[in-house]
Amino acid sequence: MIIRSKAPLRLGLAGGGSDVSPYCDIYGGLVLNATINLYAYCTIEETNDEMITINSYDADVSKSFPLAERLDIDGEASLIKGVYNRIIKDFDIEPTPFCITTYNDAPAGSGLGTSSTMVVCILKAFVEWKGLPLGDYEIAKLAYEIERKDLGLSGGKQDQYAASFGGFNYIEFLKDDIAIVNPLKIKRWIVDELEASMLLYFTGRSRSSAAIIDEQKKNTEKGKGDAIEAMHRIKQSAIDTKLALLKGDINAFANILRDGWENKKRMANNITNPVIQEAMDVAMKAGAKAGKVSGAGGGGFIMFVVEPTRKKEVEQALSALNGFIMPFGFSDGGAHGWKIYDTDSIKAF
Repeated sequence: MIIRSKAPLRLGLAGGGSDVSPYCDIYGGLVLNATINLYAYCTIEETNDEMITINSYDADVSKSFPLAERLDIDGEASLIKGVYNRIIKDFDIEPTPFCITTYNDAPAGSGLGTSSTMVVCILKAFVEWKGLPLGDYEIAKLAYEIERKDLGLSGGKQDQYAASFGGFNYIEFLKDDIAIVNPLKIKRWIVDELEASMLLYFTGRSRSSAAIIDEQKKNTEKGKGDAIEAMHRIKQSAIDTKLALLKGDINAFANILRDGWENKKRMANNITNPVIQEAMDVAMKAGAKAGKVSGAGGGGFIMFVVEPTRKKEVEQALSALNGFIMPFGFSDGGAHGWKIYDTDSIKAF
């Protein structure tokens, strides 16, 4: 039997960073994000060789391990091993041999939530394979616990819920790791206008968000006034963005995005850099209304809001730099999985 799953990556439209502890534990966090038609993928194939084989294209790992109840977390394919270890432990499952293969449509460190989305995707494959009683909330929370607590990887909570639920979501983050997902019903013409008005540009460099997020945490813990005030404004931007999108006010959305980027830069060092600033300057000079890095900052993808009639001008200007434009559209569904039983005919095909 073959089990496959896929989960959508996301754009953090507003409020990003307010979902990171301890800020959300003290003040409460608000995030508005939307999934796009770029995905994380996972395939699990049952085997008969008493081995666990891992093929992680993003981590550049292809190894086999003796069948065991726990795989050592040694820095190689940690996301896959972390999910496996937790599933076996929590659900008291007898290990059986399998081969797992994972990959992403976007590079790691792109600011689209690739790592957290992959954890959700892997979990969804195990849920489908083993018939585990986990819904969208449970998958998202378990993915968060595996990544942040079991593996000790820095980050927030929004990516896991975006990948699990899909679509446009206004998410509240409270103390005790409580999250409340409010799906937004955005009219189709507004989604079309938003797609027509946005560009997604990869800066040409990935980054590790850990250092930036750790600095944000320290600023909150130390009560650093400027950083906390900036985060309060970022959280408010999620409320303002929700209203702008529900009304279809793209100009207001652009203004909020621009202000959000200015506040974001006050949260920690290295959120911006010469490569990001050059792309911002080039796009604005060519006619972009606003821009903001998706994710923690430091690299990855930049979202630009552009008047649709000037979109080609901005694309041409950015094409002179070292990055590239990534075509995208917004997607509705969250993570899902499916089974293929007739494996012989699949392999023959």
